[in-house]
Amino acid sequence: MNVLYQAKPLFGTGLWAGMDRIEQKKFSVKNEKQFTKKDRRVDRHWSEKILGDMKERDWTIFREDFDISYRGSKVPKPMRTWVESGLSYELRKAVDRVGYRTPSPIQMAAIPLGLQQRDVIGVAGTGSGKTAAFVLPMLAYISILPPISELNEVEGPYAVVLAPTRELALQIEEETVKLARYVGIKVVSIVGGQSIEEQGFKIRQGCQVVIATPGRLKDCLERRYVVLNQCNYVVLDEADRMMDMGFEPQVVGILDAMPSSNLKPENDYEDLDEKRIYRTTYMFSATMPAAVERLARKYLRNPIVVTIGTAGKVNDCITQHVIMVKESEEMPRLKRLLDRLVDKRAIVFVNTKKSADFVSKTLEKSGYHVTTSHGDKSQEQREISLEGFRTKRFNILVATEVAARGIDIHDVTHVINYDMPGTIDSYTHCIGRTGRAGKTGTATTFLTLDDSNVFYDLKQMLTESKCSVPPELARHDASKFKPGSIPDRPSRRNGTDSLRFLCK
Repeated sequence: MNVLYQAKPLFGTGLWAGMDRIEQKKFSVKNEKQFTKKDRRVDRHWSEKILGDMKERDWTIFREDFDISYRGSKVPKPMRTWVESGLSYELRKAVDRVGYRTPSPIQMAAIPLGLQQRDVIGVAGTGSGKTAAFVLPMLAYISILPPISELNEVEGPYAVVLAPTRELALQIEEETVKLARYVGIKVVSIVGGQSIEEQGFKIRQGCQVVIATPGRLKDCLERRYVVLNQCNYVVLDEADRMMDMGFEPQVVGILDAMPSSNLKPENDYEDLDEKRIYRTTYMFSATMPAAVERLARKYLRNPIVVTIGTAGKVNDCITQHVIMVKESEEMPRLKRLLDRLVDKRAIVFVNTKKSADFVSKTLEKSGYHVTTSHGDKSQEQREISLEGFRTKRFNILVATEVAARGIDIHDVTHVINYDMPGTIDSYTHCIGRTGRAGKTGTATTFLTLDDSNVFYDLKQMLTESKCSVPPELARHDASKFKPGSIPDRPSRRNGTDSLRFLCK
């Protein structure tokens, strides 16, 4: 009989012939509880495990949960929390004071790479927290270097961050200063629209970090206001945009002004000397045009490509509406749309300075509190406009696309493209001014037949984002084939395909 008690049930919790029913039920319940406990222990979610218990399967699920993907060799594990980040106690304290409670996906993926002095190509949407993703490793790197003093200040800063527009550079400076002041690191911005002599004077007084637009920094180098003899940390934010704006010669000149002796070897990552300080290069770029590829080939060594979500995809927090209109209908529709907004607050994008002034004046006559930002405005005027909109003194900001990359106002709930941007990348960045920092937003775009060159890409983006496609757009011939493609063999290249050459 004892032998029978040790036998395993053949049919789940069914009864066995010739055995006491009460004893058999006790045996079955006991085994079921033991199995359940064991099963629960094996299948715990990664969020219930300490770092030491994480298996490869847990990391795979973690990356899937946050839509993180890598290309490259010997990739370190992402961080799950700030405590596990590897940052110093002082920097973690700074993070807490600034209010970064939970790291964003791009921070989880990119910060461990920067702490290992790896070169990084990051692909992440607007409002994803990528500024902190490169600033924190940069501050960690600077923290272990000798302080800037009279002995070494003439050799220039330890780190340089390049951005395509003044607004974006100043936004990066603001975020960097928030963290840097807690660890005693000085930050200086160099942008157009301000006195180059005053900027040169600030740099000569000594600083660890320079945040600049390429044109102005190149001017400072040529005038000997700044040198980069000890710069070993470089960030190229929105590199594709810099190339589109014709800044390739300036960017190359700046990178060549840095010492080349600290470049990593081009062979395998294992050949790095742990005692040496190598140049670390971060490059954020939504696409990889030929000019960006040239930079990556020349200056990056064995980079890791980090992609959050799908390259070029619109933030899931943004609801997109596209309306086919005639030009004569745009202003009446705009007014009706603004009247329906709950907070009557929005950014309106146009394609030209003339359109910006026209829309602004028309809305002002209708009683709206409007401010304007475009290329003909001085830097001071643009900053005043943004500050007025940020503090809600104005409820509508009319801007050209040149300002789209530098506006970071988290509570903007609506973006309106009065004019459809000329490219799908510009469209993505314009509507990315809403739905930031995890908040939801709505983007409305007025589309006319004159915008047919972007019909195909726009239709694809709306479809991929599971947003409604207007019937007029869906039926139009221009939406069926990509411009320049062969009609019977349409193709659409993924924005990250050209990154493969870097990671072989």
